[in-house]
Order: sequence, then C-alpha cells, then structure tokens
Amino acid sequence: MKICSVDAAWVHCPLDAHQQHVSDFGRIAAFDAVLVTITTESGLVGYGEAKPAVGSAGHGAALVAIVEHELRPLLLGQDARHIGRAWSRMYNGTRAALAERSGRAMPVLGRRGMHIAAMSGVDLALWDVTAKSRDCSVLDLLGGPCRDRVLAYASGGWADAQSIGAELRRYTEQGFRAIKMRIGAMDGSVDQSLARTAAARAAIGPAVALMVDAHGTMNVAEAKRYCAGAAALGLRFVEEPVASDDRTGLAEVRAASPVPLAAGESDFTAFDFAELLQRRAIDVLQPDLAIAGGMTEGLRIAALAYAHRLELAPHCWGSAITFQAGRTLAFASPAGTLVEVPMGGAPLLRTMANLDLSLHDGMLLPPSGPGFGVVPDLDFVRRHTVS
Repeated sequence: MKICSVDAAWVHCPLDAHQQHVSDFGRIAAFDAVLVTITTESGLVGYGEAKPAVGSAGHGAALVAIVEHELRPLLLGQDARHIGRAWSRMYNGTRAALAERSGRAMPVLGRRGMHIAAMSGVDLALWDVTAKSRDCSVLDLLGGPCRDRVLAYASGGWADAQSIGAELRRYTEQGFRAIKMRIGAMDGSVDQSLARTAAARAAIGPAVALMVDAHGTMNVAEAKRYCAGAAALGLRFVEEPVASDDRTGLAEVRAASPVPLAAGESDFTAFDFAELLQRRAIDVLQPDLAIAGGMTEGLRIAALAYAHRLELAPHCWGSAITFQAGRTLAFASPAGTLVEVPMGGAPLLRTMANLDLSLHDGMLLPPSGPGFGVVPDLDFVRRHTVS
C-alpha cells in the first residue's frame, strides 16, 4: 500500500444559462473543484476533492500547486493506510516528528486556507483508497452507520418573493421534506428577506422543514432583527447570519435569537470549530470536508458536536466526492442529522459520477460501494481539466 503517485487536476465546468443562479456571490456561471488522485504500488486508486472556494466557482491553480509541490514529496513511498500520520506530516511539516513526540500540533504557517483545503483533498483520497484496499466503504471502515436514514434537505431558494414558492414546491415534488433558501444581502433589506421567507413558508406549509442561509452577509443588528422577525415562521436554523470570522458577533446573535444558528462551511480544522463552541456561537456545525481538513478532521469536528450535544450537518456543496464524504460523516456520527443536496447547476455532483441520490420519504440511505462509492468519469474529467 505504498503511495507511488499523488496528482491534482483543476476541473472547471461552465454552466448552461438555465443552470445558473444569482445570489450575493453574483451570477454563478461555472462549477469548480480540484480532483486529487492517489495511486498505490498495488494499483489501487483513491479520489479526493479540494475546494478553491466555498461557493461553486473558484480558481484551482494554487491548490494543484500545493498538492503536487508541497504535499506530494511528504507522501510518496508512505503507507496509504497510515492516514492520521499522513495528516500530521502535512499539517506540521518539518516539525512533524516533534509534534508526534509531544502529542500536540505544531502547524506550518498555512494552518488555514489553501494549505488545509489541499490537505483535505489528499486526506479524502487516502480514506478512499484505504477502504478500497479492504473492499469496504469508508463508512464501514468507520464502524458503520449510526442510523438507517438521514434527512436530506434541498439546498437552493434564490427566487424572489413572487416566485420563491414555485421554486420550493418543485423541490417538495421531488420528495424533499426539508429545504434551505438564500437570504441576506442579495435581498437588499431585512424586510425583503423576511418577506421572501414568509412567502416560502406559506407556499410549502408547516410540515416541511425550512432553513435559510445568509452567507454571512448581515451585520449583527440586521441578523438579530431577522431572527426576531422570523421567529413565528418555524425555521429549522439560520445559517451564517453574520460572517463566521465574527465570533463575538455570531455569539451575540445566538444569545438573542429564538432560532438556532448554523455555521462552519468557511472554517478550517477542529480548532476553528472549538473556538465557535467556546464562544457558544452556534447550534449546528457545518464542516466542508473538502475545505476543513478531510475526513480525518471531520471526525474530530463531529466529536465536538457530539460532546457539546449539538447537531452536525456537513456542508456538501461540491462534487460527488464532497457529497459522499459529507454523507458518510453524517451517518458515522451520532450527531449527524442532516445532509445537504445542492440544487441548480451541479455537474460535478450529478454528471461527473453516477450516484444514488434517491429519496426515501425525504431521507437518504447510507452510501454504498468501495471507498466513498464514487467512480469519476475520467473522460468527463479530462474534458474539463484546466491545463
């Protein structure tokens, strides 16, 4: 199981006009990811994903360079099954031996940002190839599912107040019993965000779980006003009402809010999540495993959620690999309660690989197949790889 190659490719998929949507990020006209491929001397191949941005589109060249020039030399010749040790080597760099002896992290300067995202792709590929070496799923490698099914929520909701009901009803017609819509700066005012949310609730009724995502675009006063105004609408949670980096502000909003708060898709490693919890800033933890540090760090974040009696709802906005990794973590953790299913244009989720996304009374079943159960269409990858 020695690693003989570590490669990365920036996959860029332009979206047709009918697949595009507009939010506070502007018009989303492409979908990007960095595909990490690890091959062992026995010929086994593992796939991971590193994300250049939390949203759909982002420039992946820097991630490719980090994987191939900084991380690859640390991995070649190592045993792919020693995932925890590989993670520590990537995170601690030249001080890995010191960190190993001391039992504490001594990270390189890139303890957040692109370096961690690149590590995430490598880590996911290592879990994938290790599970394949044992002819089992990553979920089975982690001890199997903690539950038979997990609630799936449709992640979309960009339409205006007049059209939001029709958009969300399309999701319920597909079988979803939980939906997330976007609010915040894209609406221009708190009043407009409340009006769109009220229109959404009126359209889907009280039986469908409704969540909202402000992408961190409100200030503290706006977020408090929105949460108070939405109290009667029965929201499952409000996601990133203010920027996640504003730990103090997020905690202030949570202390005043009658609605639970969710955050974490923009955060790196369990240390960021530990700080959010120390400040009592969130109710729902949302790590993105292609950003936060892969499955290895995702398990640590899930343990934090469980220990603090909070919910885990992985951020799954990415390719089929990120989706299956998040789905796996939600099933593996006692705290895992929700799985995000991206709506709109998502070719790296729905076209790059063949996944079973079927709903069973609004729920997803555990992932199956060796590794993460993702077999990328390599012709698709080649067609969309940026040289």
